[in-house]
Amino acid sequence: MNENRIKRNRALAQRVIKGLESRNMEGYYAETKEEALKIALDLIPEGSTIGWGGSMSVGEIGLKDAVCSGNYNIIDRDSAPTPEEKRARELAIMDADWFLCSSNAITEDGVLVNIDGHGNRVASIIVGPRNVLMIVGMNKVRPDVDAAVSRARNEAAPINKQRFAPVTPCMSQGYCSDCKSPGNICCQFLITRFSMDKGRIKVVLVGDDLGF
Repeated sequence: MNENRIKRNRALAQRVIKGLESRNMEGYYAETKEEALKIALDLIPEGSTIGWGGSMSVGEIGLKDAVCSGNYNIIDRDSAPTPEEKRARELAIMDADWFLCSSNAITEDGVLVNIDGHGNRVASIIVGPRNVLMIVGMNKVRPDVDAAVSRARNEAAPINKQRFAPVTPCMSQGYCSDCKSPGNICCQFLITRFSMDKGRIKVVLVGDDLGF
């Protein structure tokens, strides 16, 4: 990565971390995926029960593989053989020690913005798991809430939707048209501006671009 971009990310990350701390959340900065993985594993005690949502960023830094091969109790909703079992595992994740995910966007002063389809991811961010660990690339930082919501709707969601049927307008247009199509994944909007439980939400910012 360009040295000037590295310096900028490093400086901006400190502003975001201060914003998170003012909102009862914890922030960390890693310049690389490898550093992010180490920070994440240092935070999670062995023996913890761990689940996750549909996050690309968690997989991209190797965290999902690491916990699956480590000394942890894994609730893997992705390998559920039936829709009924997947639902049961998603409900079990609500009582996990750790929930792994990312954020669709984050503001420079530490507000988290997320959009969800079924809602299991945003539900777990709000309440249930004892700890929420987010892996967030610096490409997702935006100046304010309006810009963060726009990123989530017009960048993250249209890219993410390319993976799923049925077809929605954003798949061909490349931006959100505020549709009510049966397959839309923009059903639940969550803006997290403060954590009631101090330190429950932990955000590892990563200098590398991650996710959508």
